[in-house]
Amino acid sequence: MDAETPGTLPGLGLIAGLVRSVTTPEFQGITFHEVVARSALNSVPGTGLPFNWTVNPYRGCTHACRYCFARPTHKYLELDSGQDFDRQIVVKTNVADVLRRELARPSWNHEQVALGTNTDPYQRAEGRYRLMPGIIEALAGSGTPLSVLTKGTLLRRDLDLLSAAASEVRVGIGISLALGDEELRRRLEPGVPSVRGRLDLIRAIRDAGLPCGVMVAPVLPWLTDSADQLDDLFGQLSEAGATGVTTLILHLRPGVKDWFMAWLARDHPDLVSRYESLYAHGSYAGPSYRKAFEDKARPLLDKHGFGRGSSHRSKPLNGMHPTPATGVVNGHGTTSGWGEAPSDALLPESESTSSRQAESASRAGAGSASEGGADLSDASVSDPATDRFRRPPTRRSRPTTPTQEALF
Repeated sequence: MDAETPGTLPGLGLIAGLVRSVTTPEFQGITFHEVVARSALNSVPGTGLPFNWTVNPYRGCTHACRYCFARPTHKYLELDSGQDFDRQIVVKTNVADVLRRELARPSWNHEQVALGTNTDPYQRAEGRYRLMPGIIEALAGSGTPLSVLTKGTLLRRDLDLLSAAASEVRVGIGISLALGDEELRRRLEPGVPSVRGRLDLIRAIRDAGLPCGVMVAPVLPWLTDSADQLDDLFGQLSEAGATGVTTLILHLRPGVKDWFMAWLARDHPDLVSRYESLYAHGSYAGPSYRKAFEDKARPLLDKHGFGRGSSHRSKPLNGMHPTPATGVVNGHGTTSGWGEAPSDALLPESESTSSRQAESASRAGAGSASEGGADLSDASVSDPATDRFRRPPTRRSRPTTPTQEALF
């Protein structure tokens, strides 16, 4: 079907470059909207993050995490941020070819490019479309360092490619694993691989000689934040060989909060009033909770070798430092690039910093959202006529979440 077909979802007419929409028995209930992208690189300047560029091959995510930061970006297509985000997946089928052309331009400065900043590049759709191998090869072949953040065990398929890339450029890998309770994971992250599967993936990454940081995000107040739960999870991550851990407390921006709170009311009605109080003044948990969590988590990170002073896993691998930003960040997030730990990794961030990161996260995932959000070809990022890359203007936004939290 296409955008002109009667009964087609209303937002499809807003998708620039739409070629066709596909359903298949292997992905029951999911529709893939295949588009021809005009550009691949997204600019995220002025955030304090260790990267200024991202690539997102997909829009929407079959992981279906109830708390996902990126959900509101589907509204730019007149699709909802609930089930449509989980089931209506936009695929940039030519993203690797476009990326190669952009990286070959004389104006490209070979800055780090981050993958997985909005929706997961190794979600189930990647098994069908195989876009990541071409993206990795394009980046490494051009001498461009890269980082990948994912919950998807499908990354194991590309370990040989990533290892080869690491011999040419800096490569960082981050795995998102926040819920040690498998039953809670099935209810809250129904499309995400199992806890055991991701622990095994961490081991495989380390066996391949690559660094592997872990994002314990989001930490869910009164569901996954007890000392015993954190101690157990950090211990499992240490045993698996993780080279660093960063924790992030649940963040509930508009467009996500309603979806998450509906789940909470069904599964944990006794917690609804506590969450309403905790998030009464915005998207972030209150300062007293953040401080209490930091005081609880910091010694546990130290215990398992993930504290600031720990060095037993800091030996460089493949020419890069394996330890990402490690520690607790006071409710807002971290700026880990999964390659080198920033010196202020444990310091709380200001609201203004969080605002800049949130703005860039939205722009990184929404493509041309800065120009209305409808153009998934990301044409606002590069200008073929001048063969130069230009950065979109900075716009004010409400504090939301850092780019690295986009999957959580």
